[in-house]
Amino acid sequence: MAEQAPVSPLNTGTDITLIGDEHVRRYQETDGEVGYLWNGVPTLLFTTIGRKTGTPRTNPIIFTPVGDKYVIMASMGGAPKHPSWYLNLMANPEIDVQVKGDKFRARARTAESPEREELWAEAIKDWPNFDVYQSRTERQIPVVVLERI
Repeated sequence: MAEQAPVSPLNTGTDITLIGDEHVRRYQETDGEVGYLWNGVPTLLFTTIGRKTGTPRTNPIIFTPVGDKYVIMASMGGAPKHPSWYLNLMANPEIDVQVKGDKFRARARTAESPEREELWAEAIKDWPNFDVYQSRTERQIPVVVLERI
């Protein structure tokens, strides 16, 4: 699959034809051939364990590769509360990750200053909407670093 230039949903509208469980299913079935690029940006899958239920839950998310790390944002579109997956990560930071056909274990951590600002600047190069999401909420959107273990 050819790489595409990032599509800014600010200008052209976000393609939401592949979201949620359907995104996960197609990504897993095709090792990311379908679903890796979403609206022109790369996505990965990660599986957390529910802090209350103990149930595994797999989510697709936009990521930014930085060196050998994978950076994801707990933005939830600028909602007032952190996404459930972020709370699950904080309770159990060891997770399963899939990037295309590459499946591995990773440990998640929340980036602190000044690393957080550096990673944020990298992430908005591909998905400028993160700045829009931050403007919608009073909470500081966590920048999460996934590192292979």
